[in-house]
Amino acid sequence: MTNLVVTAGMLTPGLQIANQSLNVAVNSANANKSTPLSYSQMAKSYLMAVSASCSVALGLNALVPRLKGLSPSTKLMLGRLVPFAAVSSASALNVFLMRGEEIRQGIDVYPVLSEAEKKKREETGEPIQSLGKSKKAATIAVGETAVSRVLNATPIMVVPPLVLLRLEKTAWLQARPRMVLPLNLGLIFATSLFALPLALGAFPQRQAISAQSLEEEFWQKGGKDGMVEFNRGM
Repeated sequence: MTNLVVTAGMLTPGLQIANQSLNVAVNSANANKSTPLSYSQMAKSYLMAVSASCSVALGLNALVPRLKGLSPSTKLMLGRLVPFAAVSSASALNVFLMRGEEIRQGIDVYPVLSEAEKKKREETGEPIQSLGKSKKAATIAVGETAVSRVLNATPIMVVPPLVLLRLEKTAWLQARPRMVLPLNLGLIFATSLFALPLALGAFPQRQAISAQSLEEEFWQKGGKDGMVEFNRGM
C-alpha cells in the first residue's frame, strides 16, 4: 500500500530500500499475531526481505534494455511497466519473507459460531478457543495478502504510465513539457482513490472456509456448517 511513485526513479536503490522497509513495517504490524516473531527472527526477515525485494526490482530494471528483437515503442512501453513488475513482485516477496514463520508454524483457526452461540458468548464474555494451528490456513492468509499487494499496485502503477505515454504523443503536452509531472501525479491520485479500496476489499480480514480444506485434524472440528475461520491479517 506504499507504491505511490510511478517513475523509473522508483527503482533506484535508496527509494527501493525505503519502500521495502516501509512494506516490512506494514507486513509486520498487520500480520497474524498468533505466530509472533522474535526480535532476531524479525531482523533476519527484514534483511532478507529488503535484500531480495531490491534485487528483484533492480534486476528487472536492468533486463529490459538488454532485450533484443523488440521495436523501440515496445521497449518504451515495457520500460514504463518495469516499475510495476518490479515493485509488485518485490512487495509480494516481501510479504512471504516477513510472514514466512506463519506458514512454517501455522496460525490459529476457530470454529464459525451460529447466531445463538455468538449471543451466548456475548452474554457470558467467554472467549472463543482456538482449534489449533493450521499451516494450510497460514498459506492461504499469506498468499491472499501477497495478492492484495499486487492488486493495490496494479492500477496505480499500470494506468498512469500508459495514459501518460499516450498523452506525451499529443501536440498539447509536447508544447507543455512542464505539465508532465502534474499530470502524472494527478493520474496517480485519481487511480489510488479506487485502487486502495479494491485491494482492501478483495479478501476479508476474518476469513471463513470449510474445515475440510485444512489438515485432517480439523475436519470434525468445524463450527456452523462445518466452517472454521482465521485472521488473515492485512
